[in-house]
Amino acid sequence: MTGNQVLGAKAVPEDGKPEHRLPYTPLGLEALKSTKPGNGTRSALPTEANDPVYSCDPQGFPRADLHELRTTQVLQTPQSIFILYQFNRVWRVIWTDGRELPKDPEPRWFGYSVGKWVDDSTLVVETVGTDERTWLDRAGRPHSADLRVEERFHRADRDHLELTVTIDDPKMYTKPWVALDKFALELQPSSFDVREMICSPSEFEQYNSLIGHTASGSH
Repeated sequence: MTGNQVLGAKAVPEDGKPEHRLPYTPLGLEALKSTKPGNGTRSALPTEANDPVYSCDPQGFPRADLHELRTTQVLQTPQSIFILYQFNRVWRVIWTDGRELPKDPEPRWFGYSVGKWVDDSTLVVETVGTDERTWLDRAGRPHSADLRVEERFHRADRDHLELTVTIDDPKMYTKPWVALDKFALELQPSSFDVREMICSPSEFEQYNSLIGHTASGSH
């Protein structure tokens, strides 16, 4: 499934290719060194990886778009739009009532989002105030409190949405970069049943006792 993005954001996976090298600032490179993902060219052994999701911390945003983007439900009201993610059964709110983004937001796992329609088929969403403890993606790309994320939801036709995600964090990156580029979302029947996919600490512990620690040479 293309939404898994196990090597990092789909448009720029951490696969060692020069064209996928991100424009890090010196601070961004230092922050990158502190992350030890379980996949990609910088992958660490299971017992050394420090991906916060492994301890069942929330993915947060924008990682909810850039890792395990599975079945996604969208609910719309006159004031807001709710995005419901299958992974960990979490949701976020996009305000569409004309309010401004907060000037000095208190950090949240999923930040603060406001959206506006720029034409009949395109919604542009801006998000700020994300928690620095989260990673941008599975590859351990970092972000600061100054991160600003733009999502562009474009309805290509009746049954398809295209999602483009742009990262703008001047502390960590010298210029904005596109993490998802017209990622296709296909409409499912209204009767479609969304399965549970929840982080369970007890299941992680069982996995590590049977596979994870053994694979790394530790018991």
